[in-house]
Amino acid sequence: MSRNPIIPYVTIATLGIIAMIVMAGVGLDQMRHADEATEETEEAADSPEAIYESNCLSCHGGDLEGGSGPPLEDAGDRFSLEELEDIIANGVEGSSIMTGDYATNEEAEILAEWLMEQ
Repeated sequence: MSRNPIIPYVTIATLGIIAMIVMAGVGLDQMRHADEATEETEEAADSPEAIYESNCLSCHGGDLEGGSGPPLEDAGDRFSLEELEDIIANGVEGSSIMTGDYATNEEAEILAEWLMEQ
C-alpha cells in the first residue's frame, strides 16, 4: 500500500488556517477590550477630580485646603463661575506660579463648575 504524499501538507495547511482564524478572533477581542479601556480612560480623564489631581493638587492640596497655592474650599463663594474659568484658563495676572498653562479651556470649564459645587 502506498501513502498519498500530499496528506501531510494538507494537514499542516489546514492546521495553519485554523490557527490563523483563532488568532484573528483573539486579536479582535483584544481590540474590543482596548477600545473599551480607552473610552473609560477618556471619561475618567474628563472628570473634574482627575483634572484637579493632575493639574492642581500639588499647589492647592488634596482637600482643597491650600498649600503653596491658596485654598479652594470656598472658591465658589469668592468668585463667579466666569471668574473661576478665567483664572484657571488664563492664570492670575502678576503671578509667576498660576500662569494659566495648567489646564485647557475645556478643563477650566469643568474645574470651575466643580469648584462652584465644593
